[in-house]
Amino acid sequence: ENARYFRSEMQDRGFDIKPGDHPIVPIMFYDAKTSGTIADELLDRGIYVISFSYPVVPKGEARIRVQMSAAHSKEQLDRAIDAFTEVARKHDVID
Repeated sequence: ENARYFRSEMQDRGFDIKPGDHPIVPIMFYDAKTSGTIADELLDRGIYVISFSYPVVPKGEARIRVQMSAAHSKEQLDRAIDAFTEVARKHDVID
């Protein structure tokens, strides 16, 4: 349920999410530098995520993977969603 909520909210805010129904949610940024910078800034805000780029994923398909847990509260998910949104807007990834 948490992964579905997170996916839906992130897509509604303009993020490109790889399809699926599992607790690992890949958020596509495509550019390795952008993906890494956003992951670093999220960590500074207390949101622990991992950026993956080539050679872990194909060139041009950099992403941040978010691991969902049933233990996350809706408030924690909303905090992460808001942080993603603020940082992505700062880097002109979403409107």
